[in-house]
Amino acid sequence: MERFMSTFAARMAFPAMMLAAVAANAGAFELTSTDMANGQPLTSRQEYQGFGCSGDNLSPQLSWSGAPAGTKAFAVFAYDPDAPTGSGWWHWQVVNIPAGVSSLATGAGDPARQLMPAGAVQRNNDYGQPGFGGACPPQGQGVHRYQFTVYALASTLELPENASAALTGYMVKANALGSATLEALYQRP
Repeated sequence: MERFMSTFAARMAFPAMMLAAVAANAGAFELTSTDMANGQPLTSRQEYQGFGCSGDNLSPQLSWSGAPAGTKAFAVFAYDPDAPTGSGWWHWQVVNIPAGVSSLATGAGDPARQLMPAGAVQRNNDYGQPGFGGACPPQGQGVHRYQFTVYALASTLELPENASAALTGYMVKANALGSATLEALYQRP
């Protein structure tokens, strides 16, 4: 019995150390922005231009720090879980941001500006266009939440050219080592 207990203790020590290491790093991965604040409204700069909205359609500046060890790439998503679609609304999906990158400039979500780091791929948003599509909730819907999330990935992703937002989201989450989120708000005036 004594031998069993010492073997059992030895086998449990490694998982316990791994859990302790994960716990020590929990919360260290952080997302910040100079253009928006957690829990605060977006501005007309981040509002879509179209669908009855007349904003500047600029993706916000984003910076992240404290990525988990082993990060090989990043992905950035902007998502509205309150859109009346049954599945939310994808405003932005960027994958394969190189591991050495720790920020995206204001407006990087506009492919014409060419501000995205080399290697990063902007997928189609739910407006049907590559890049950032700003907030434009239906009038009378009240306040919508806009979740900007950076994911640290264990590897770069190989996705088909026509991959849906759902498939992109699935593959990112399946390869995520960690994530950090800022949630902003917006309501049509």
